Amino acid sequence: MQNEARSLGYNLSMVSGFRSYQTQQAIYNRNVLLDGEELANTYSAKPGESEHQSGLAFDVGAIDDNFGETPQGKWLHENCHKYGFILRYLKGKEDITGYKYEPWHIRYVGVDVATKIYQQGITLEEYLEVN
Repeated sequence: MQNEARSLGYNLSMVSGFRSYQTQQAIYNRNVLLDGEELANTYSAKPGESEHQSGLAFDVGAIDDNFGETPQGKWLHENCHKYGFILRYLKGKEDITGYKYEPWHIRYVGVDVATKIYQQGITLEEYLEVN
């Protein structure tokens, strides 16, 4: 995926990949200190609950709410399913996922599942509810 993006002039470098429990705990605690627990819980997973701890999730490109409106963010959204990834936290689906829109956060689910999720414009939670 990175090679194809790069060939088109997009930089999808990995910003964050696997995180240990301790790293996630430090990130979560920092976010709670900055924004309070209620707000932090909308964008930061508690230690032991982060997809990053599974090794299946990655933050790519830029951790910026506007990333999804950039050419590389749009390309990521439209193409990551071809490589088995989904854009995990979709805009307008916060009430379903429990997290705010994150156009940089992708998760590996396999090509078949990723393609179905992308084509239907649904979240992983919605897919799992039906299947």
